[in-house]
Amino acid sequence: MELILKKGAVQAVVTTKGAELISFKDAGKKEYIWNGNPEYWSGRNPVLFPIVGTLKDGKIEMDGKVCEMGRHGFGRLSDYAVAEQSEEHVVFELKANEETLKMYPRRFVLQVGHKLNEDGFTTWFDVVNEDNQPMPFCIGAHTAFKCPMNEGESFEDYEIVFDQEETAQNHLLTPQGCISGLEDGYRLDHTDRFGLTHEPFAELDTLIYRNLVSTGVKLSHKETGKGVHMDFAGFPFMAFWTMGAKKAPYICIEPWHGCAAWTDETGKFEDKKDVIVLQPGEKKHLEYTVKMV
Repeated sequence: MELILKKGAVQAVVTTKGAELISFKDAGKKEYIWNGNPEYWSGRNPVLFPIVGTLKDGKIEMDGKVCEMGRHGFGRLSDYAVAEQSEEHVVFELKANEETLKMYPRRFVLQVGHKLNEDGFTTWFDVVNEDNQPMPFCIGAHTAFKCPMNEGESFEDYEIVFDQEETAQNHLLTPQGCISGLEDGYRLDHTDRFGLTHEPFAELDTLIYRNLVSTGVKLSHKETGKGVHMDFAGFPFMAFWTMGAKKAPYICIEPWHGCAAWTDETGKFEDKKDVIVLQPGEKKHLEYTVKMV
């Protein structure tokens, strides 16, 4: 079921399938979110829970048992209930059920909220451990923005600009989708930006950076400076992805808490990099804000 949110002149569309915000338009009806054309990628803005990325061999150990989950977990594929709604915001809710317990043996409540602001939107995640034992999980966003954003422009007209100068390694993925920890040529070296081309994504799939100095990043046109800014404070990873081989007209900006399996992981969920572990009854809140610039 799709719902429409409005605040002043801006408007968004959200859906109970996957708790996604699938459209955001400004006062001039300009669309910022990727349209999900399956020729490239049918996704738009999936919620990554309770894992981010790929597990090693699709498996992870919890309570001494082997659990299996597909890439990015089941949060993006689930049907959510509407827990709260107003003209300008909505809160979706997913609770542990018979199907989720087969993959992930914890009782939880996941709430995904979307709130319109005059110049953009805020998305938040509230996770509660309703089990009687510690609950490890990862969570992340996968927001796909149109790129280019206007007719007559190209993907290469845009750049990624961090709030501060960065020096950071890009964490390489193996063909199986695990993080190898090896170096490559797409590290950030005393710079606050990189220009967009499809080549790095065709070669590497995803650009992944951890523990950046910046807590915000901008996707903007090199000449006009117009685009969007995302505040991702609280998320230790920032990743960028598009289908480079297809020269897809979008770029995903992805704040993560947790990541794909590292090749040297122990195989236990609680040992994953930047995993969150909630004690019984404990709650974790994370949010990111997107604004037009």
